Amino acid sequence: MKAVGIVVEYNPFHNGHLHHLAESKKKANADIVIAVMSGHFLQRGEPALVSKWARTEMALAGGADLVFELPFAFSTQSAEIFASGAVSILDALGCDSLCFGSEVGKIDAFLETYELLEKRSDDFVQLLKTALSKGNSYPKAVSIAFQKIASGEKTLLDLSKPNNILGFQYVKAIVQQKSSMKPLTIERIGAGYHDESYHHPSIASATSIRKNIVHEQNLSSMKHYVPESSFRILLNYKQTYSAFHDWELYFPFLKYSILSKTLTELKEIYEMDEGLEHRVVHHIKRAASFHQFLSLLKTKRYTWTRLQRLCTYLLTNTKKEEMASILKTKKAPYIRLLGMSGRGQSYLQAVKKQLELPLISKVSSYSSDVLEMDLRATNVYALILNEPAATEFMKLEYTMPPIRYGLP
Repeated sequence: MKAVGIVVEYNPFHNGHLHHLAESKKKANADIVIAVMSGHFLQRGEPALVSKWARTEMALAGGADLVFELPFAFSTQSAEIFASGAVSILDALGCDSLCFGSEVGKIDAFLETYELLEKRSDDFVQLLKTALSKGNSYPKAVSIAFQKIASGEKTLLDLSKPNNILGFQYVKAIVQQKSSMKPLTIERIGAGYHDESYHHPSIASATSIRKNIVHEQNLSSMKHYVPESSFRILLNYKQTYSAFHDWELYFPFLKYSILSKTLTELKEIYEMDEGLEHRVVHHIKRAASFHQFLSLLKTKRYTWTRLQRLCTYLLTNTKKEEMASILKTKKAPYIRLLGMSGRGQSYLQAVKKQLELPLISKVSSYSSDVLEMDLRATNVYALILNEPAATEFMKLEYTMPPIRYGLP
């Protein structure tokens, strides 16, 4: 069986994701689709709207055949580490290709860009250092350095676009890990990555969907933009837990986490660099909401996303030392199964003996620092729920078997 891999967050699974999934399978001429999905905290440093289990069910209902978890150690990182972890899992699972959405929609642009940056890596590093020294954020500095390197090259990528940035890192990880996977891309349609309002009759960004159902409490507004199965799962989640997960609900816990630590302890938190702990303590005392806190904290150098990730590490007490030991190889140490269809089960049975990484379906059967980090993240993720729902939610890590979609 031929498998195409995709890297997803599904926050939540909407019609644009449905299009990407179907087109990926078609473009790769694949029999099955394998999704690597972020767990309870996401790449932009946000808590997922609903649990990884609910999003796994959405993915399977939307056509995915196997869903595996991208561990917290990779899912809450910059594009390079995020992509590297995801590629290592898909490669270990024997995927023939990886297909991602992008603004450009042409794989040659990614390959040519990678070749150019490899050829002129020393120049790029120097230009990047110069841009950073002028107070630019890392993403902005990368874009500035790349524009100077690529001057006059019309076919290269626009590395200021979020999906292009991630796509480039997928291609880079495939090459550097010497994976046999073929990179493929399809053009993103309908709505921009950060669009906060609805413009298209059936395609909307996940950002706009979340804004409408979390901040405006308008669940019916998303009905035209998500598959019926996603709509049903989201409604059921709200009825079960009385809330969608949002940073504002975690703000009291974040405030406690910061104010209960000394400056020395804060310096030990992952990505707490350049004396940032002083600004964090100063502004947390003056902020009455998460949005206000980040607005006060944000600077030209520190982007909103970068600071959200830092807040995630503060909330989960993730330290530099433990993350450093995990990220030495930038590869996942195991494969954790969240859900499967009938086709997915057949594929897994066929390749199981050839897997080079441990396959986990029950966390009690495996132990590692990376998995411990996931378990801790889940415990924190559950804190906004009422009791006894919060305690029961924490237990799901040990009691929830992989979801068997369409299987007895």
